[in-house]
Amino acid sequence: MRAPGAESHRGDIEDLDSLRSGAASADGVIHTAFNHDFSKFVANCETDRRAIEAMGAALVGTNRPFIITSGTGMGARPSGEPATEDTFNADHANPRKASEIAGAAVALQGVNVSVVRLPQVHDPVKQGLISPLIEVARHKGVSAYVDEGLNRWLAVHRHDAARLYLLALEKGLACSRYHAVAEEGIALRTIAYVIGHGLDVPVQRIAAADAPAHFGWLGAFVGVDLPASSALTQQRLAWRPTGPGLVADLEAMRY
Repeated sequence: MRAPGAESHRGDIEDLDSLRSGAASADGVIHTAFNHDFSKFVANCETDRRAIEAMGAALVGTNRPFIITSGTGMGARPSGEPATEDTFNADHANPRKASEIAGAAVALQGVNVSVVRLPQVHDPVKQGLISPLIEVARHKGVSAYVDEGLNRWLAVHRHDAARLYLLALEKGLACSRYHAVAEEGIALRTIAYVIGHGLDVPVQRIAAADAPAHFGWLGAFVGVDLPASSALTQQRLAWRPTGPGLVADLEAMRY
């Protein structure tokens, strides 16, 4: 990495000293790391909060950009309308809100913080929460959806997400939020049918009451409908997602 003008710095999201020193020596920080062991989701959200506070402390007074990561659900509106970039629901039940609360706290110290909110990030190998959904279908022998399966999951190809982080780093404004949403709502039933075809297993409707037993920890997510818009992000950063789409990547993957 030295030839193109960069040096690597190894660290860990629980090694706060390493995070501080890495942030202190960087021209800008893009924080995407997160422990996706959802069996201890609340604890992992607290780990992320501490990581953001540590890196933010190293950036006070520098005006160097600090991009943190959250989820599109943090912009949910009580009306049920699509989540937007200008909305943050600090009372949201999702503990992932700790990341944005920490970002706001370091912003008050003068740090140049902005947020990229992610949906399901995909390519033909991994697809966010859909990857464990595939494993459940493989294990159970059926690809399931909840109730009518009309709840919507959002998606973005990883290349489009990466370009948005770069735009946020180079052109983003402090205290701004950006939505990396290329597809604003794909019905879970549609996803289930694509998975069923890929695994050659039947597709089955599961009642909401039976979702925890069937899906395990995924049961808390599979019935949720959280539409979100990226219209303001596209307008403010001239971000134009180009795909491929989620279904295309699911159809292209090796099951």
